[in-house]
Amino acid sequence: MSSTMNTGEQIPAIQTLRRGLHHSPELKRGFAVTLLLAVLATAGNVVVPIAVQQTIDRGLTSPTGPDVDFMVRMGLLAAAAVLLTSLASYGMISRLFRTAESGLATLRIKAFRHVHDLSLHTQNTERRGALVSRVTSDVDQVSQFLVFGGMLFIVSIGQMFVATVIMIWYNAWLALVVWLCFLPLFLSLRYFQQKLSRAYGVVRRQVGVLLSAISEPVVGAEVVRAYAIEARTQQRIDEAIDRHRQASIRAQGFLAFSFSLGGISGGLANAGVIVIGIWLGFADRITPGEILAFAFLVSLFVMPVQMGTQVLTEAQNAIAGWRRVIGILETPADVVDPGDQGSSLPRGPVDVRFDRVDFSYHDGPLVLRDLSLEIAAGTRLAVVGETGSGKSTVAKLLTRLMDPVSGTVYLDGVDLREISGESLRRSVVLVPQEGFLFDDTLAANARYGKLDASDEEIIASAAELGLGDWLAGLPRGLQTRVGQRGESLSAGERQLVALLRAHLADPDLLVLDEATSAVDPFLEMRIGRALERLMSGRTSVTIAHRLSTAENADEVAVIDAGRLVQRGPHADLVAQDGPYARLHASWVAQHGHV
Repeated sequence: MSSTMNTGEQIPAIQTLRRGLHHSPELKRGFAVTLLLAVLATAGNVVVPIAVQQTIDRGLTSPTGPDVDFMVRMGLLAAAAVLLTSLASYGMISRLFRTAESGLATLRIKAFRHVHDLSLHTQNTERRGALVSRVTSDVDQVSQFLVFGGMLFIVSIGQMFVATVIMIWYNAWLALVVWLCFLPLFLSLRYFQQKLSRAYGVVRRQVGVLLSAISEPVVGAEVVRAYAIEARTQQRIDEAIDRHRQASIRAQGFLAFSFSLGGISGGLANAGVIVIGIWLGFADRITPGEILAFAFLVSLFVMPVQMGTQVLTEAQNAIAGWRRVIGILETPADVVDPGDQGSSLPRGPVDVRFDRVDFSYHDGPLVLRDLSLEIAAGTRLAVVGETGSGKSTVAKLLTRLMDPVSGTVYLDGVDLREISGESLRRSVVLVPQEGFLFDDTLAANARYGKLDASDEEIIASAAELGLGDWLAGLPRGLQTRVGQRGESLSAGERQLVALLRAHLADPDLLVLDEATSAVDPFLEMRIGRALERLMSGRTSVTIAHRLSTAENADEVAVIDAGRLVQRGPHADLVAQDGPYARLHASWVAQHGHV
């Protein structure tokens, strides 16, 4: 049974990070060295305030007069600290960038591959744009956080800790003043974290909705223009953009408030240090240099606090994206390839057996019910039935795009689920109702049937199918560009390429979802002749939408409401008073006998 796509939205933040590191172990490699560089970058920042304090208290106000040599040494020490900080920061960011991109490349690859392990129906439960956004923009958000936010957060915490220690060393009372000014902000961080987490979860979902809203009318541009629904389409896009805008504004509102609170806390801390510092100075409990150093240390304290609010925002955005990617990775694959542990089918025409097969989509009603059907090797079987009867599901089960809820499909006596994916794809090929082509040359599309096929093999295969003259008549022959989704070719020509691809694959079982249902009569005849040659010597199952196809099959199987209700040669079934005779009579009345 098909599973539902996991959203991952209920995973706590810490658990999300743990699972993310589990799926991308590269992120942990070399972390100790990167952390050491972060410590050096942090330590370098606090040298300057100490050098300033020493310069004032021991250099400028020395009892014996200004000590120029000492001030020069302090200046050189500060310059060396700045240089060390810069080099350490560069090394830290460079290492972090390489590590993050390596780990996230692995995450993208795993997510994309796992999508292909899910059944087609499971994929179809989520908008295409939303599915793409999980592997692209959601991972990009994680990347931005890890490169520019994650380590920056660690550096900021370290800088605040070191600054606090030095402030306490200088004067514990002033250090207490600084912390009291920032205490309300620290106490409210968890509240903002929860609000930001929910807000950015909504933002990431709206990104997927927005991508879907934009991509659908681009793909369906012909329909949009043909029915003059540009205004309605634009309204849908505008609404998706507006929902994304509102979600982003709401999330940024929480960020703006927390950032402002950080600024207010910093202003109060500076004011407190100056007022109380001057009072302590008159009491000879603190030196002018220490007061100035405190001012520097407060800035070192304020900057990471305010930066931390920005990092917190990136973290929530990244965690929301990470949850969605993990949601894909942890959605159970309902079509599992046994791999090397699976069986391999011998080459040659295969026999097929459906043994009491039931199938439904999710928890919906059964589409196929107790289907038992045997197809002898080398037989041409046509499967017919009303729209929605379940006949196309037979093709999806045969090619293992989905697995039955109960019962078993056998090829040569072997459970389909126990056959290795490599052997299954070598032995079974599906030619869909609409031949999908990739934006490449005709030759490249044909080679999906046999990746190492030479141009000569493709030309020979076309000749065997009777397509040599058609191929030779194309502007650039095999190098003809087919365009996105094959739109540079007609529907019939796309089917010819699909048949050529299938012929190169040389399958033992050919499954056809009525390859001639949407083409002109001339190309239908050409496709029909190519199909005759393609099916020769093979077992074939054709999902017949046109009953003229059933007339040419060895046998016909009639599916009605998910059940097999008739089986036999066309001539026998049409002579009986049953569902097939009624279907055929209706077909002839509408289309004439072909």
